[in-house]
Amino acid sequence: MLQTKLLKDYKRLPRLLADETVFCVFDTETTGLDSRSDRVIEIGAVKCILRQDSVEILETFDQLINPGIPLPSVCMEVSHITDDMVAGKPAIADVLPDFLRFIDGTVLVAHNAPFDLKFMNAELSRAGLPVLSNLTVDTLQLSRQVYPANGHWNLQFLAKQFSIDVQAAHRACDDARVCMEVLLRCIKDMKA
Repeated sequence: MLQTKLLKDYKRLPRLLADETVFCVFDTETTGLDSRSDRVIEIGAVKCILRQDSVEILETFDQLINPGIPLPSVCMEVSHITDDMVAGKPAIADVLPDFLRFIDGTVLVAHNAPFDLKFMNAELSRAGLPVLSNLTVDTLQLSRQVYPANGHWNLQFLAKQFSIDVQAAHRACDDARVCMEVLLRCIKDMKA
């Protein structure tokens, strides 16, 4: 099912920057870890153009989603998203067309991209929509390559390491913004 093309040759990143490629850094929050039975409850994304030492944010996407089931307590503990917050929000099938338009023609970026891609593609399949086919950069794999001695590469660890301001950890839009800044830092350090 996973048709998205993961970028493996990170030496291509500087060329993508030079071409002023539009990136869409995204994150999902979910009810659990199994894309077959769990559901996406939030999608956050930042569409941007990365330059040598800066980023131009073009647009953001931030949407809570009603999964149609009560949220598990562990989900609420991690994300701080509650049943009250998703009550009255649209179903994923109503959100996906807008998200697909938002990411159209972009290179996707996510931290631990296979996880988010697996969930998005499962939701797209359930909605009868085509799965994602965008070229995708996984900042988890990139950071492991750029900082092999770290020992830890989760997003919050990297944010602390690089003094990136985290405003709402485990909320999709803020995690996407933090991921964008991690990507920019990785690219700068790759060049050095």
